[in-house]
Amino acid sequence: MVSVDEAVIAKLKLKEGTKIQRHVGMEFEILVDCEKAMEFKQGRKVDINDVLAVTDIFTNVKQGDKAPDNVLKEIFGTADSNKIAAIILRDGSIQLTTDYKSKIREEKKKKIIALIAKEGIDPRTKAPLPPKRIELAMQQVKVNIDEFKKPEEQIAGIVDQLRPILPISFEKKTLSISIPAKFGSQAYGILKRFGGIKKEDWLANGSLSATLEVSAGSQEELFDELNKLTHGDVLIKEM
Repeated sequence: MVSVDEAVIAKLKLKEGTKIQRHVGMEFEILVDCEKAMEFKQGRKVDINDVLAVTDIFTNVKQGDKAPDNVLKEIFGTADSNKIAAIILRDGSIQLTTDYKSKIREEKKKKIIALIAKEGIDPRTKAPLPPKRIELAMQQVKVNIDEFKKPEEQIAGIVDQLRPILPISFEKKTLSISIPAKFGSQAYGILKRFGGIKKEDWLANGSLSATLEVSAGSQEELFDELNKLTHGDVLIKEM
């Protein structure tokens, strides 16, 4: 259990549509461990007792105003603080600490770098972009990562910032791939992971013939995985 001094506030504000209209706009607050509260909100298995700093439900934490049991029962149908806290965590907002925001930004930065490295190439050389090169370019142009947006939603803007110092192109390649029967099922899993399978034919002898669209940046990695699986017994043609 986190200490009160280190806890942050999670709150739920009653909106229009609340069954008891006179309580619209009322807020209910709890003191929580920031990281564990976010894990709980994201659906991970966390004991509510490990999330809460105290079991009280407040209408204003800073003033120490506790919510009356009769009001809690009227609104939530119970005065059980654990059940009410779960509702607040699930449906309300959680104050984020500076450390937690930094952690999330770092995680999203890594995902963004991985996505650009996987999907992008240097248009001058047609070669994949090394993750370290992307990271250094992001540092150079002072890219800001938004901890509230998904990595996929930020890539376009970040690539625009990087292009003046790091040419990036997102190209697709269409490949014709033939896999021997003994490697077919395992190879199919690899193909699905790397791109959109446009066409697949399982031949009478059990071998797999497929047409696959992949990003140019991930093409080399695909070749490596298929060659490793089949010990080089794979036929790949660019269409």
